[in-house]
Amino acid sequence: MPVIDAHHHFWDPDNGEFPWMTDEVAAIRKVFMPEHLRPHLEASGVDATVLVQTQHRLEETREYLAIAQETDFVAGVVGWVDLTDPDISKTIADLLIRADGRFLVGIRHLVHDEPDPDWLCRDEVQRGLEALEKDGLVYDLLLKPREIPAATRTVEVFPDMRFVVDHIAKPEIANEMWEPWAGGLRRLAKAGNVYCKLSGMVTEADWESWRPDDLRPYIHEALEIFGPERCMFGSDWPVCTLAGSYERVKEALEAAVENLTQSERDAIFGQTAIDAYKLPDYHHLSDVAAL
Repeated sequence: MPVIDAHHHFWDPDNGEFPWMTDEVAAIRKVFMPEHLRPHLEASGVDATVLVQTQHRLEETREYLAIAQETDFVAGVVGWVDLTDPDISKTIADLLIRADGRFLVGIRHLVHDEPDPDWLCRDEVQRGLEALEKDGLVYDLLLKPREIPAATRTVEVFPDMRFVVDHIAKPEIANEMWEPWAGGLRRLAKAGNVYCKLSGMVTEADWESWRPDDLRPYIHEALEIFGPERCMFGSDWPVCTLAGSYERVKEALEAAVENLTQSERDAIFGQTAIDAYKLPDYHHLSDVAAL
């Protein structure tokens, strides 16, 4: 089973707008591209990745698709389109028909940055999600606990669509938050079409002093809620480097799941990402795993 990192980014701060890239994250306000990630993948035994959007900018999606076409380890792209655009179906069609369009596996919006906690439930957003569903695309849910109720209502409306929760919905680990995060996530997971990324946790912990044991209760809760077959590894590189190296992030997750069976670990570190995103160069392995 290939090892897949289901969540990372590339960017050039001079190309586009990054309002979230404040002085607090000045350490990552620089260029990160495939050549910078490759050594970490090789050191950590990671075979392939899913490249995830960072901007509300269609041009970034096009750039990411081109990178996927040119980069042997990028297996899929979660891009961005304007869900409220009446012409969204044409926009998606134009992306999928490109020579590199096969790499488009999902769409994401920075939902937790929207002032309205119920943004996902707006009529125009739901119409956009209908368009994604028709084209078989995943929708990545970038949430904090505040947005979980709206996400729960949304996934119930689209039972045949696949959703992926990014960063286990960002509990405040540094403040030892448990509720309303755990209860909300449990209600969200009742819909069987929702997956969860075991990612983004180190930057919700104390950047300077976190230990793997700080993450373990949250990892175990997510696994209890979703099961290994609906959980996947994501590094959140290069954001994770604010709190720890790529290698340390992966090692922390490995330590937390060391008592699981081999098949359960295979799911977390590869199979779930393949199943959720139907990664074009790996999806045949889903049929093999089912045998």
